[in-house]
Amino acid sequence: MRRTVIMGAGGRDFHDFATAMRDDPDVEVVAFTATQIPFIADRRYPASLAGERYPDGIPVVDEAELPALLASGRVDEVVFSYSDRSHVEVMHAASLVLAAGADFRLLGSVATTLSSPVPVVAVCATRTGAGKSPVSRRIGEILLASGRRVGLVRHPMPYGDLEAMAVQRFATATDIDASLPTIEEREEYELPVAMGLLVYAGVDYRAIIDLAASECDVLIWDGGNNDTPFVWPDLHLTVVDALRPADGLAYHPGEVNLRRADVVVVNKVGAASEAALAEIDDSLATANPSAVAIRAESVVTLDDGPDLRGARVVVVEDGPTTTHGGMSSGAGLVAAEAAGAVVVDPRPFAAGSLATTYEAFPHLGPVLPAMGYSDAQVADLEATLAAADVDAVVCGTPFDLARVVRSPHPIRRVRYEVREVGEPDLASVLGERMGRWDRGERTGAAAAHGTRR
Repeated sequence: MRRTVIMGAGGRDFHDFATAMRDDPDVEVVAFTATQIPFIADRRYPASLAGERYPDGIPVVDEAELPALLASGRVDEVVFSYSDRSHVEVMHAASLVLAAGADFRLLGSVATTLSSPVPVVAVCATRTGAGKSPVSRRIGEILLASGRRVGLVRHPMPYGDLEAMAVQRFATATDIDASLPTIEEREEYELPVAMGLLVYAGVDYRAIIDLAASECDVLIWDGGNNDTPFVWPDLHLTVVDALRPADGLAYHPGEVNLRRADVVVVNKVGAASEAALAEIDDSLATANPSAVAIRAESVVTLDDGPDLRGARVVVVEDGPTTTHGGMSSGAGLVAAEAAGAVVVDPRPFAAGSLATTYEAFPHLGPVLPAMGYSDAQVADLEATLAAADVDAVVCGTPFDLARVVRSPHPIRRVRYEVREVGEPDLASVLGERMGRWDRGERTGAAAAHGTRR
């Protein structure tokens, strides 16, 4: 019996356990560790999901407790199961574990990837914030226009009651509201639902894929961070951020996505230098020369509202992109500067947990990350906006912040969508695949791994 700790962040870790370890009589998972996301430690993975071998469930502890777990002598191996860590950071974790005498392991796709009875288009990335969600929406638009029933299966964000959110299905804004979502969940669910996609998420991805495939003709896997897909794709797209050209070969498991992609979407090319684009071309030549390369721009627009020229504004940005994604800012700052606004640094006004966020992520620019993983964090966000000496708020999160956050200042919402530059484009690539699916052919990794798990 191998006593195992799974290092995670409330997503991939639970999936790896369910697919590779839950029913393995030679493995006893003694704990999950948690990091990256606030408030996901100090709870238990429930017995109803853990199975009969774990009648008391499994504790989830802060990653800071890993050295003590290793020192206890109760750990034979540690499995690393979360994403968007530099290769150096992954090896530092490995060194910590190996120094304590335990094994350090990364699980491969064969052990952890599910199959779908309907075609799957996977959208992954080399880094958080590269533009997966706009690419997923663009693909959804093309598939819907073909007359297909389209489901978007979202990478897990199980930050609440794990039993209650084992299998989630969202068809309306009311469905989303009823799930009591965090701000991050709203960022990922609201726009796809508004455009007519069925959205699925949760914890138990075997049940989630079964439900989605029973209702849809094709599924879009919308990955989180730079994680690999949980389901074998018929078409695997990887989004590369042209503003971070070196990161494709420097982060785990983003490099895996780069090497496995059928199509690489190089996003934000309009804001990138020729040197950066050349560096990405060199990375593709090294890692995946057979991939189809598509160039795209991230088109940023402001909703109607008060004139911002000369106005003092605070900019709110997508939380994951600007925290563990490593970006100093995002679409909100781009839109505010283009509108001629005077951007006010929100740090002097940061309340409660937001002040701690700035300490934890010193790379942040003069923007306010939309941290809303609890009611207390939402209250801190409201207090920060109320204290800010500004005329307006520019919101670069991909949902309507005003629906859940009160502000004494008018909020100008920023939208950003992907637009392909030249040929090939997403419509041509998808058109070729749809023709093969209509003939009953499976393609890509799904064709090579057709046995259902």
